[in-house]
Amino acid sequence: MDKFDQAILEALQEDATVPVAELASRIGLSATPCWRRIQRLEAQGLIRKRVALLDPQRLNVGVTVFVSVRTSHHNVEWLQAFHQLVSSIPEVMEFYRMAGQTDYLLRVVVPDIAAYDRVYKRLINGADLGDVSSSFAMEQIKYTTKLPLDYLATAV
Repeated sequence: MDKFDQAILEALQEDATVPVAELASRIGLSATPCWRRIQRLEAQGLIRKRVALLDPQRLNVGVTVFVSVRTSHHNVEWLQAFHQLVSSIPEVMEFYRMAGQTDYLLRVVVPDIAAYDRVYKRLINGADLGDVSSSFAMEQIKYTTKLPLDYLATAV
């Protein structure tokens, strides 16, 4: 991993549609070595995929709900069933197993409270949950998909 790889990762996090020739010119390489580096970064798993980021407001899913789940079940079978349930709900954008008082945290996007209530009912009907607590985001202050690259040297 060198400065060129880091520059490629930085640039692709900003805009993955930039033509290779333009990217190469920006970072001081010719197109072929730049393309080879991108392919290597993909093969190494540093670049997992390149996607389009859509506007939730324009797609009518502008309400974000953070759902904290607590359960008394802490076994692999329950987790697999819960994982399958949560994975089947398209409104769930992120799903984490947590340390602390919350066992699982979900980020859900919906158009309104009624739509969230349908998601909530799917959760409680599909799994034995101890407590489900929902917090509705009032305003998104920061959102990014851009990961910090400052720690890259220690990770590779």
